[in-house]
This record gives sequence, C-alpha cells and structure tokens, in this order.
Amino acid sequence: MADFRKVLSQRQILVADGAWGTELASKGLDPGVVPERWNSERPEEVRAVAEAYVAAGSDIILTNTFGGTRIKLARAGLANRVAEFNLAGAELSVKAAAGQALVFGSVGPCGEVLEPYGELGEADARKHFAEQVRWLAAGGVGGIVIETMADLNEARIALAAAKESCRLPVVVCMTFEKGPAGLATMMGVRPEQAARELAAAGADLVGANCGAGIAQVIEVTRELRAGTNLPLWIKPNAGRPELVEGRTVYREPPAEFAARVGELVAAGAAVLGGCCGTTPEHIRLIAQEVARLRAGKR
Repeated sequence: MADFRKVLSQRQILVADGAWGTELASKGLDPGVVPERWNSERPEEVRAVAEAYVAAGSDIILTNTFGGTRIKLARAGLANRVAEFNLAGAELSVKAAAGQALVFGSVGPCGEVLEPYGELGEADARKHFAEQVRWLAAGGVGGIVIETMADLNEARIALAAAKESCRLPVVVCMTFEKGPAGLATMMGVRPEQAARELAAAGADLVGANCGAGIAQVIEVTRELRAGTNLPLWIKPNAGRPELVEGRTVYREPPAEFAARVGELVAAGAAVLGGCCGTTPEHIRLIAQEVARLRAGKR
C-alpha cells in the first residue's frame, strides 16, 4: 500500500484497528501469558485478529508487539526472544493486511520507572526501544506507534529511539484520565503539553489511546489539538473497564461508540480506532461513519 502521508492526504480521515489484548483473550489467551508468545506459538490466532480488522474496514492495523521490548520480556524470562517475537508480529500483520491496509508496529512502555525516580537509565531505555523498532522495521511495518505512555520523558526517549532506528513515520500516544485538576496522565502530563512537546521532539503524529471511553477522549482530543497542528491519532476504550466475576469487561457497545465518531473528527482526530474492549464490529461501524464523513468532505 502507498505511503502513510499520501494515504492520509487522499482520504483525510483514516480508520485504525481495535483492541488486540481483549481479542486474543477471546481466542483463549490466558491471563498472565505474554501475548507476544502467540506470534510464534499461535500465529493463526494472531493473524486472524489482524485479518478481522482489515475486513472490518481498517486503513491501519497494528502488530501484537505492545510488550515487545527486551526489558519487558525479561520479566517473563523471554529476553532472548525479542527478535523472534517482533519480527513474527510484524510479518503476521503485514501478511494479513495483504496490501489493503498499512501496518504500524506497536511499542508500549518498558514497564520500569526511569531515573531519578526509578532505576532505569535513559540510555538503557533508549537502547531497548531502538532494538524493538529495528526488528519491527525489518518485519516490514510502514510506521511505528508508541502508545499508552504516561511519562512524557519515556515517550520522548522512545520517539528518539524510533527516529534513530528507522525512517518510518512515528506516532506517539499517551493515556489520559480525568481528575480534580482536569485531564492528565498518571504522571501529571496535560494533553496540550504532551502534544506541544512531542511535536517539538519530532513526532509525525501525536494522540491518545486507552483510558476512558469515547466521550472523555473527545475532550482529550480538543486539548491535544490546542497544542499542535500535527495529525491526531485517537483510540479510546469501549468505555471504562469494569471487573465482573474476575473478568475485565467494557460495556460501550459498537453502535453507541460509532455514533460519536463525527464529534471525534470535529475535535481534531485524523486517525481513529479503538483500544481495550473494542472489536471488529466497533471498527466496522466506525468505518461506515468515516465513509459518510469523507463523502461529505468531497
């Protein structure tokens, strides 16, 4: 498929995919099992998730590599499988896309607190992010999405690592919650600040994912837009997570979610999809709404 920037220019609004973790769980991934293992051990199920999102109308799908840094995999004794898991994850999504969708490699937080508050040094964090990005690029992805970040410093480190390791477009997304002082990440970073500083650091897109449902993320999107003119990448959860009989559930149904797509685009979203709890049906209805909006823009 064509270059991301060209596709965005032509279509104006792009549809991303939905959740991966909850979809893999529906296929039998047990709690506590490292999802990236399935890239090698259960590739059919991983590819099926990607194919379902392409069939639903996604212009962009991700890879099953959210926890694919060496430091994150080391917690499960899998540090020696970084190359294997990331390369396989990229290749599975690229094959599933079959030229009908772009593929962006998913890079999540490293799972450790950075100095001076923790023990992980900036140089080590940058090294781990760079290693993962190189393998994703080798697997054929067309972009990188650094997502679910709370620490602006970690987000900047991951961005720098990605930029030095590939020539692909890089998205940086943070996760915001609403507290007494307004919208902010767990580390106190406000959306407008995040957008402004990540744009200055060289991100190609900035955005938000996870956290709350679409209503709150519309507010986040407005604040992000106040900080930058870059395209915004937005993927809300299907509502807030709830624990029911030991299982995490998300109650925002596809039709309710998709009904607010127009508001999300009006707030500034250029790429929109879903995070935890969203399904191919969510994406199918989002794609229908986006098609209507595109037709209206012509």
